[in-house]
Amino acid sequence: MATSDLKPKMNFHVETSRADAHSSFSRCKSAEIILDTDMQGNPNAFNPAELLLSALSACIIKGVERVTPILHFQLKGIQVIVDGIRQDVPPKMESIRYKIIVDTDESDDRLHLLHENIKKYGTVFNTIAPGTDLSGEICRK
Repeated sequence: MATSDLKPKMNFHVETSRADAHSSFSRCKSAEIILDTDMQGNPNAFNPAELLLSALSACIIKGVERVTPILHFQLKGIQVIVDGIRQDVPPKMESIRYKIIVDTDESDDRLHLLHENIKKYGTVFNTIAPGTDLSGEICRK
């Protein structure tokens, strides 16, 4: 395979700034999100751990969007629920559990196939998995 045949790697760019002692904001493309960077917590923003869990949720849903046309998988909706447990020393997510709830009439085998594709091709999923006890299930609504 010639070098010119290789697909270029995707690049991502995010800029984050402190707004005040209670929050910060991150920007990418034309989007902005307020972050909880207050040591006491900020109920109006996602903290870093919640952002990580949200990134995993978004990765799962984006994976579904990517593979459903390829698999000709029919669905009416999807919901992802993610829970994480943080350990203190060293500070990290020790475990993450997820539940993917799919509104579909597809067979259980096809649902399992969708789950395998989500796990195989998810960028955030495969970044988190090696360093965390990551497990979950897919089920029908």
